[in-house]
Amino acid sequence: MLDLDQLRTFVAIAECGSFTRAAQTVNKTQSAVSMQMRRLEERIGRPIFARDGRMSRLTENGERLLHYARRLVQLNDETIAAFDETEVAGLVRLGTPDDYADRFLPEILARFSRSNPKAEVSVVCAPTPNLFELVANDELDVAIVTHVWKKGRKEAQVIRREPLLWVASARHAVENEEVLPLALGRANCDWRKAALAALDDVGRENRLLYSSWNSTAVGAAVLAGLAVSVLPESALRPGMRVLCEAEGFPKLPDCDIGILRSWRQNTRVTEALVEHILSSLDNLSVPLAAE
Repeated sequence: MLDLDQLRTFVAIAECGSFTRAAQTVNKTQSAVSMQMRRLEERIGRPIFARDGRMSRLTENGERLLHYARRLVQLNDETIAAFDETEVAGLVRLGTPDDYADRFLPEILARFSRSNPKAEVSVVCAPTPNLFELVANDELDVAIVTHVWKKGRKEAQVIRREPLLWVASARHAVENEEVLPLALGRANCDWRKAALAALDDVGRENRLLYSSWNSTAVGAAVLAGLAVSVLPESALRPGMRVLCEAEGFPKLPDCDIGILRSWRQNTRVTEALVEHILSSLDNLSVPLAAE
């Protein structure tokens, strides 16, 4: 039988990237964490970690185990919550990029508030890189994060994957300019990196006309016909047109939406909010762009 506490620690290591940070997250000493993982490896009968400098990388067996470990830990927490007759109450600190806060978070939180009137959700809007830091520093309990999909990347629990698309105004032809004008996120934005790398691969000359963390501002630049940008499918707005490979725009990697949580604050209200977000994003509809 697998030890649930060991699995919870294992998941924390996978998401934090190191034994040291995971030890802080699960409130254990580093030696206790190391002992737990040695016992877990003995129980599995295969190595689950490979050292990569100061970081801990999962082996192929570790990646397989992570899939099951997350399910077991989540099922355990859900089972306890199902038989807990106390009301969901208390404060949960949620972080999100501004585009999610603008697009679908208000309705998600409104439904959660109606179902759990004694729960209080404090929302912080920040770019994804900042949200990772805030969760790691225990300044947030849960964060919705987004990044370009990369094989082996396991910092957050991926809950939705959708295509990243080139978009332009449906009423203008800015995409035909010889030097392509772009409206993108700031320098450490994954979408920006993916767009610039793809254009570089095909030798498409471009210039960065507009750079902002504010997705509404970037979208406004696109709709005004000032620039081309990249957006996940669910972020398309009326008046935008998707640019395809036949028009010279290279295929982009998929975009992940993930849940990142602080394992130090694994309260019932936190679990209730996470479950509500998961079910809401499963039913998320995609707006139609112009043909």
